[in-house]
Amino acid sequence: MAEVGIRGLEKRYGTKTVLSGLDLELVDGECFTLLGPSGCGKTVLLRLIAGFETPDAGTIRIGDQRVADAAAGEVVPPNERGLGVVFQDYAVWPHMSVADNVGYPLKLARVETALRRDRARAAIAQVGLAGLEERLPSQLSGGQQQRVALARALVSEPRLLLLDEPLNNLDANLREEMRFEIKALQKKLGITILYVTHDQEIALGIADRLAVMDTAGRLRQVGTPEEIYAQPADDFVFRFLGIANFLPVRRDGDALWLGVGNERWTGPVPVRPDALLAAGFRPSDVRLARNGPGLPGTVRRASFLGAQVDYLIDVEGTLVRVTTPSHECVEHDLLFVEGETCRIDLATVQWFPGDVVAGVSR
Repeated sequence: MAEVGIRGLEKRYGTKTVLSGLDLELVDGECFTLLGPSGCGKTVLLRLIAGFETPDAGTIRIGDQRVADAAAGEVVPPNERGLGVVFQDYAVWPHMSVADNVGYPLKLARVETALRRDRARAAIAQVGLAGLEERLPSQLSGGQQQRVALARALVSEPRLLLLDEPLNNLDANLREEMRFEIKALQKKLGITILYVTHDQEIALGIADRLAVMDTAGRLRQVGTPEEIYAQPADDFVFRFLGIANFLPVRRDGDALWLGVGNERWTGPVPVRPDALLAAGFRPSDVRLARNGPGLPGTVRRASFLGAQVDYLIDVEGTLVRVTTPSHECVEHDLLFVEGETCRIDLATVQWFPGDVVAGVSR
């Protein structure tokens, strides 16, 4: 079993506290993604679970085994935790063949040579590199080298696989390909994965559940990708999971107004009672038109991006991003140029306190 239980975890470096009072549960067999900005403590948490770092407070449990207990001074060594780890930089030995790289953990564990060879070949086949066992890393592409690192992590049949930004050094196409392959492999093997990343697209695409961390090392929200994207706990989560637009809205009695001017708010009605509000929405939540209902806007930038057109639109002094599929722009006369006026109608709005328009995250 590979459930992971973390309670009251704290880690300090000198006077700087990176993690404080962190609680987290991973379910056996799930792919759990830890998502957050650089420097928020994601990798520190992974290293604590792996045993490469020692917590200053709290406990870590993997399955039925307590692997770290700061109060009791108990720490299980990394090689006794039943883990596989893949890092961003691959860390494959350049002078070793694929088979020797993958079989190296078994060699350290003094596994008999024939069994070591068979298990290495099986792990290599699992990641789609069968037939390349005798090649050196220099003879492989970046994606193939990452597969070698993944096979090496799997060869010991770990109960938990830790992945630390493993796709960062790959180009966009390879990142997408490897993302799908890791997810397929996880489903096939039923292994528990903790995947650390700052890439929102990878996190949303690979995770069964994910946690969003802030720069103070706090967990802001834990849930399924669909839950967190559609129902963000706060504006920090909303901002971090993609491009976020915010329009200021003020309440005056029963009337709603856009910003400080005299333009009535025509979007969805807020349930929050605040006098000052922020209407949060994604570029794809906007229905664009040349005239008719909606809020008035002026196009400040128009960028054709192939499948879609990206607009920067001034709405009563606030700049917002709008994306519209290119075929819709062509079919409905929505190919605007800079300086043209338009109307924007919002299909979906997330409501936040008014001060987040100025970038004040809570």
